[in-house]
Amino acid sequence: MTSSLAGAEQALDLPPGYTLVALRELGDVFAHGCEIAAASGAGTLIWVRRYDLVEFAVVLEPDEPLNSARRAFFAGMNAMGDAIAAHCPPERDVSFDWPDAIRFDAGLLGGARLGWPPDCGEADVPAWLVFGVILRAADMAHIEEVEAASGVSLLSAGFEMIDTDAIIGSFARHLMTAFDRWNECGFEVIAKDYLERLSKRKVGERREIDLNGDLLVKLPAGSGPPDRTSLVDALAKADWYDPHSRGPKLG
Repeated sequence: MTSSLAGAEQALDLPPGYTLVALRELGDVFAHGCEIAAASGAGTLIWVRRYDLVEFAVVLEPDEPLNSARRAFFAGMNAMGDAIAAHCPPERDVSFDWPDAIRFDAGLLGGARLGWPPDCGEADVPAWLVFGVILRAADMAHIEEVEAASGVSLLSAGFEMIDTDAIIGSFARHLMTAFDRWNECGFEVIAKDYLERLSKRKVGERREIDLNGDLLVKLPAGSGPPDRTSLVDALAKADWYDPHSRGPKLG
């Protein structure tokens, strides 16, 4: 099912430190990444070439307990946002819906998922994490034209077909930069970049990301503890993902 064919390797311009696993057949790249993560190790990037979707996953090996290691998700989201912004037409906006949906000019483009060993305790260091991404590259052939008009895809938004592969290589480089900044300056810089792209619900709200990855929101005039939104619960819902079409929802 997997291959490291020369053609596939040439299609993705990955920086040193990454190992490409190219799937021969259409399948759940994220699930496959979780299956092979323990044996494959950090930097393994699983990918399948598709016309309608940009779909890939990368294996990470954190060095802190699962409870805080999940914050790597935000580094991945930032890297994805930066990669899209680097290849998109000028004057276009990349934004996030908490915590995992990726929007382009307000239209839902795709989203991300995070996996970890199911038997790993919150206080234990996970052997691996898997960060997976699906973006709508082109309007899906099986979707009715009227329904497709309510979504957004890379090609319909003005990207070139060559950009769909280049975005993955760009993500890989931006992810390395994000982790370097985290190591040098602390997680606060990662949180700041993520929150700048996160859609606001109310004017003047103050937002932070807690040590366990939860979103904390407090209004300037408010008193008492901030509103807390669980990262783990939101990741489990994956509101952006349609399991029937195995791609981003429309709208």
